[in-house]
Amino acid sequence: MGKRKISIEDIARRAGVSHSTVSRALRDNPLISSQVREEIKQIAREMNYVPNAIAQSLQNQRTSTIGVVVTSIADPFFAEVVEGIEQIAKSAGLNVLLSTSHRDVEQEIAAIDNFHRRRVDGILVADSRISKQQREQVAQIAVPTVVINSQIEDQPEIFYSVAIDDRLGAQLAVEHLINLGHTAIGYLGVGDRSLSNQQRLEGYRMVLRKAGIQQIPNWVAMNDQDNVRANDVTTGQKMLPQLVTAGVTGIFCYNDMVAVGALLACHELGISVPQDLSLVGFDGIALGCYVTPPLTTISQPMLELGRSAMQILLDLLAEKTVENRVLSPCLVKRGSSAPINN
Repeated sequence: MGKRKISIEDIARRAGVSHSTVSRALRDNPLISSQVREEIKQIAREMNYVPNAIAQSLQNQRTSTIGVVVTSIADPFFAEVVEGIEQIAKSAGLNVLLSTSHRDVEQEIAAIDNFHRRRVDGILVADSRISKQQREQVAQIAVPTVVINSQIEDQPEIFYSVAIDDRLGAQLAVEHLINLGHTAIGYLGVGDRSLSNQQRLEGYRMVLRKAGIQQIPNWVAMNDQDNVRANDVTTGQKMLPQLVTAGVTGIFCYNDMVAVGALLACHELGISVPQDLSLVGFDGIALGCYVTPPLTTISQPMLELGRSAMQILLDLLAEKTVENRVLSPCLVKRGSSAPINN
């Protein structure tokens, strides 16, 4: 859980004044004497109060719009996350504007800045790559911002977050394969340095270590040329043969689209899934139910990710105290994984 941030209510309790007095003092309202204003500002500094721009936002006329930034509208994962966002936003009478970042931090910052100029009431960002190094570039964003599955360890403190437990997901996937009797287990990752890719790889390695299974370098295949992430299905197709050559009998894939690519490669190579090779994906997108065989996966609560992020945003707009959230994935067993065929 994230550390709770100091609110205007906290300052009011310390100062022994009303919430409205603190709010006015921090805005240099002339209705509050200069002495009281300075005293309240000093208390705010001592408590390390960081204005999250909510009070500033409330001064302005609301537009009843929320800006949402996703990496790609073609990824079915984000389609479900946005559906969750819209469910809560609609019930609150808010409209949703959508933009894409294509996993590029400059495009992400540009999208956020554009939403800010459009005077949206709040912003949600999926797979954010903004770090503290870019804090000055986003410091002037005068609306509350919530990040979904941040891909950076040192995200700016001005952002709130909702995230999935990637290490737990990897643990569930690899333990499932071990329970099926597999001891030669590969990881098929993607070609970027995203936090989720790192944490799923760490979870994979952690489980092998705990199980006493020797980790073979060739069991990890990642299309990491120039650290550029290619199409996920293409990555699965391209990298699958390397793991087959390495002799693995089970593979944990970074996500379901990578796993779909691996399935396609298996069909092309005449490899029977799951008789010859077991595959486990990650995400739980609807497509996984319709491929042959249906995909065993680690299911993220995608709708809940969107709903939780939107609810945090609504609470911020209402000046309520909020905390960051970490959600747990679960294993969904289907036809792409089976006991090892000795």
